[in-house]
Amino acid sequence: MKESEIQSIKQRFGIIGNSQLLNQAINVAAQVAPTDMSVLITGESGSGKESFSKIIHSLSKRKHGQFIAINCGAIPEGTIDSELFGHEKGSFTGAHEARKGYFEVTDGGTIFLDEIGEMPMSTQARLLRVLENGEFIKVGSSKTQKSNVRVLAATNVNLITAVEKKKFREDLYYRLNTVPIYVPALRERGADIELLFRKFAYDFGEQYHVDPIKLTESAKEALMRFRFPGNIRQLKNLAEQISVLEMNRTLDEETLKKYLPQNVSNLPALLDRPADSSGENFSERDLLYKILFDMKKDMNELKKLVLQNAGDSSDRAEIIKEHGKLFSNLEVSDEQFSEFSDNMDDDPVILTEDDYQDFDPDKVQDIAHETEQDDSLSIEKKEKELIIRALRKNRNKRKYAAQDLGISERTLYRKIKHYELED
Repeated sequence: MKESEIQSIKQRFGIIGNSQLLNQAINVAAQVAPTDMSVLITGESGSGKESFSKIIHSLSKRKHGQFIAINCGAIPEGTIDSELFGHEKGSFTGAHEARKGYFEVTDGGTIFLDEIGEMPMSTQARLLRVLENGEFIKVGSSKTQKSNVRVLAATNVNLITAVEKKKFREDLYYRLNTVPIYVPALRERGADIELLFRKFAYDFGEQYHVDPIKLTESAKEALMRFRFPGNIRQLKNLAEQISVLEMNRTLDEETLKKYLPQNVSNLPALLDRPADSSGENFSERDLLYKILFDMKKDMNELKKLVLQNAGDSSDRAEIIKEHGKLFSNLEVSDEQFSEFSDNMDDDPVILTEDDYQDFDPDKVQDIAHETEQDDSLSIEKKEKELIIRALRKNRNKRKYAAQDLGISERTLYRKIKHYELED
């Protein structure tokens, strides 16, 4: 697509910016618009994903049909099926009359499903049928209806990760992701930040009948360095706040920083680690272990440093002798060990006749040393003990005992019969 055509689309839909990533997204949207292919628009919250859905609809063959934007995360799980596909009279409590759903109302048009990652799994199955066959069934009905609707979806979450965590259907993901469009975050658009701020400042100046806010060069640089986690929405709110509250219409860097949130970290976020077979994520635990091991290593280095600066060899040996437990985990060199050994009192202890004068044989008590029997290594015995403990803990409720043991209830029942624990 030519640069002039992209600029024409920007002017038509009020899109400000000249970044390469933005132009690329607009180019893909314009190319896919004349088709009926499903499109998945991804990007952070507040980056302007809905604007791209409007571009696709307005440049498509369905531009004269209805366009409806739906936020899947804002509709309660219990009513989203009714909202999308409609319901029959008496199908549930409060259904006093039949109602058409969005897929029936928008027949021949376009539906934009924002925050598709928040859609319940049961609704995802219904949506997949619409995408595959163009068919749906109202809630409380057994009659199949046809719908000719183009579906555009958007999300600010990683759907691949959601698929791995069994929170999003894999078949639906690949069906929606026929053509992906990535909307860049504001911090990825470089000089567009200053252009957008200038546009918002001018608009709010007109709205509130004040002079538009202007920025010094240092303030512009500070504005472009800020990460804007809320993207365009946050920048717009910032421009409105400054336009209303600031008396000085030209802002320097120091004044601008008063309006920028100070608790936003510029550090990179921790990436999600792959979940294990149980579906749990142990990234925090692994991080804590790493910190503890690093602390242990640092402590050992400090101990070695203390020994090295303790003075002569006799002083070091004295420290090791007095604090044996503290330095027990250190690898002491042969030289240090010999120094320590040389300072030990190796002379044998000799008892004289005077040591036996107060010795009374009748007061000597025989102490019997009972050796603890070795624990049985029988797997069956250990398994039986674990089953008994689990049953006692859960008051003989086999369902919860099986969960504690990590086995199925059927397997637990079989083992109870095997070990004759039914009483």
